[in-house]
Amino acid sequence: MPDVRLASPQGKWILLTTVLGSGMALLDSTVVNIALPRIGRDLDADLAALQWTVNAYMVTLAGLILLGGALGDRFGRRKVFVVGVVWFAVASLLCGIAPNAGVLIAARALQGVGGALLTPGSLALIQASFHPDDRGRAVGLWSGFGGIGAAVGPFVGGWLVDGPGWRWVFLLNVPLALLCVPVALRHVPESGGERARGRFDVLGAVLGASALALLTYALIEAAGEGGLVVAGTAVAGAAAAVAFVVVERRRSEPMMPPDIFSSRQFTAVNLVTLCVYAALGGFFFLAALQLQVVVGYSALAAGTALLPTTALMLVLSARSGELADRIGPRLPLTVGPLLCAAGMLLMLRVGPGASYVADVLPALVVLGLGMVTLVAPLTATVLGSVDVARAGLASGINNAAARAAGLVAVAALPLLAGMGEEAYREPGAFDAAFGKAMAWCAGALVVGAVVAAAVVRRPPPGCKRPECLRHGGVTAPPLEGEPVGKRLS
Repeated sequence: MPDVRLASPQGKWILLTTVLGSGMALLDSTVVNIALPRIGRDLDADLAALQWTVNAYMVTLAGLILLGGALGDRFGRRKVFVVGVVWFAVASLLCGIAPNAGVLIAARALQGVGGALLTPGSLALIQASFHPDDRGRAVGLWSGFGGIGAAVGPFVGGWLVDGPGWRWVFLLNVPLALLCVPVALRHVPESGGERARGRFDVLGAVLGASALALLTYALIEAAGEGGLVVAGTAVAGAAAAVAFVVVERRRSEPMMPPDIFSSRQFTAVNLVTLCVYAALGGFFFLAALQLQVVVGYSALAAGTALLPTTALMLVLSARSGELADRIGPRLPLTVGPLLCAAGMLLMLRVGPGASYVADVLPALVVLGLGMVTLVAPLTATVLGSVDVARAGLASGINNAAARAAGLVAVAALPLLAGMGEEAYREPGAFDAAFGKAMAWCAGALVVGAVVAAAVVRRPPPGCKRPECLRHGGVTAPPLEGEPVGKRLS
């Protein structure tokens, strides 16, 4: 049984290590969008290259995050976590010195692999190290510090972009890793390797990531000239997706067991997740561009402008979870997406000469309240819709689904809204397309609300409850760990 106490020096070092590791990935996911206009100008990149700057990272992260958790169980959570931190830092260094958009995109894909290794291990190390009496408080501190990092990330990113330059958005990860790794090796106990056995579903992970990459490529390139290559890529992506389903059905130990979707509640809440995080992923990608390209904000001003959504989640998400425990998840998961949709429609007022107080802030506050309303109940419903032994797997699938939905939205929205390859260089054209994109995002959220209202019900008593009660991330729901001694996959 783990016996490290939170008040002990070792406990504080473990908490610091996990906060630094998860903070690297969380900061990266919130600040890169702010840097996109400057990256485009400095590297002479078109809109497709900016989409890939975001999506190359998301493809590998979403496709491999379940496998990353299983690797930690097999070879040791500390070992895989440290490998992930080092990998992430090296990839960040490559991003920071990238001479052109192609190298940056490739380095971002490598960053996603590192993120898939370190992200599941961060919370797993806390669960496997701390005494049961201290574990809840340790998780609360971990998620709280992570939320603070997510809140200050856009501000720090904007300051770096306007000051030292956008490359420091990535280079900042290197000193964080240099601090994190020695502390982890010296103070964090190893766990996991002696319990997990069986085969890895490497083929499933490769097929899943390939399907995401191919379909993303087809969507992004379709906004250009299209043609046979795009059509062929789309067909190949669909074939990879079908092959993934077939492989998962036939494997004795699949990465994503199909039978977990026999729960109607689990399937429904993942459909809600797809709708919600597709809209949110598209929004935060385009809103950072809208504020800088059309409204004329600096990177620092744009990053600061987006703080209310994250701050509201950090302050109110725990209370939202308590309310959902009392009234059930159906109402929050219906009202929350509708509030988010209203916030995105309010963003239609954000154009040239927009006032922050009168136009931008109201939209972000409504959006943030919608996120507060839905995120904690969504996580609780995911965990409550399966057996306790599969709670970690269910959370991992839900987290991967959210990230996949976000990357597909970033790929598809410019196509649906009619953005050309140089749209972000033309304020008028981008403003018109942004309005269409917000309408698409609002529509996806309404669909999610309808699904929740029709299908979601209160989980049975005695199910696993969320441990990450304070959550400030905007790209995916919290990644909850599995009970100690259980495998992630």
